[in-house]
Amino acid sequence: MNPLVTISIPVFKCEKFIIRCLESVKKQTYGNLEIILVNDCTPDNSMVLIRDFMTLNQNLNIRIIEHEENSGLSVVRNNGIKAAAGEYVFFLDSDDEITSDCIQLLVENALKTDAQIIIAQNRWINTFDNTTKDFGFPTIAEKKYYDTNLEIFSIYSKGRFPSSSWNKLFKKDFIISNEIYFVPGLFAQDELWFFHLLLKTDTLAIIDDITYLYYLHGESVIFNRKKKNFENYLTILHYMTKSYKEEKNKVLKTLIKSKIILFKEMVLVMQWKALKDGEYLKTNISRMQKLVRLNILEYFSAKFPLDVKKKNFFQNIPVDLAAKLFIWRFER
Repeated sequence: MNPLVTISIPVFKCEKFIIRCLESVKKQTYGNLEIILVNDCTPDNSMVLIRDFMTLNQNLNIRIIEHEENSGLSVVRNNGIKAAAGEYVFFLDSDDEITSDCIQLLVENALKTDAQIIIAQNRWINTFDNTTKDFGFPTIAEKKYYDTNLEIFSIYSKGRFPSSSWNKLFKKDFIISNEIYFVPGLFAQDELWFFHLLLKTDTLAIIDDITYLYYLHGESVIFNRKKKNFENYLTILHYMTKSYKEEKNKVLKTLIKSKIILFKEMVLVMQWKALKDGEYLKTNISRMQKLVRLNILEYFSAKFPLDVKKKNFFQNIPVDLAAKLFIWRFER
């Protein structure tokens, strides 16, 4: 049994990288693939290069989806899912590449476990100094297979699974039957999508093999976060808060609250590191104080780890003091 796997690749301003990306797909040891390229109205020569590649590689199963207007990565990802003929979907960003055995290893695990999600490891390739780092966004979990939603979300809430959509194999029917799509307009769309996905996930598997090569370069989002990106993170926090309020399972509700508190801290750290703007830091601390946080009784509960309690405390003292202490803790 060799299930069809759809590899979905966004196309927008990627002429420097797209052929390297496609060549890595061409080299896959797993043969039953379809490649969906979603052109989000790229203004450069990416599509010219892609069509030349297709002419030279007519044996590859490649389809192009053309957007009539630039719609953003969330819509690109959604249309890749909806157009996929594969039993499984794999997201690959156009400036990255995959190892030749990437899909083979993921499918082997999928057939063995029947998991809804299979996660592999990644390697950073830093083009600034030509160095590499294995497990740049690591998956850190004690087990290689999980079959209960609460345990999966518990591991995720502690930050043990990277929130990227790429380098994971997903059962397409699992996504579609639960109607878990990317929210349009977000710059950090993977964060919220993976959060929503894991609220529904019952089976998840992990392999230790490095299958994805993530390139760090001058155009990488990780180096180009601006205020609009952090406004998006506040939007994500509102979505997470909505899920918390709607959740009926008390254990899952507790895990969502822990996730929100840790996510707040991550956003503040990234914001300060990128912008060094004290007033904007205070603005966002004030906004976050209006969202989900621990109550007094929860400080005495064993349901929340000490780290979460500490972070919650520092996030919710008077704003000016909270900002000063945050900067001091970060810069020391």
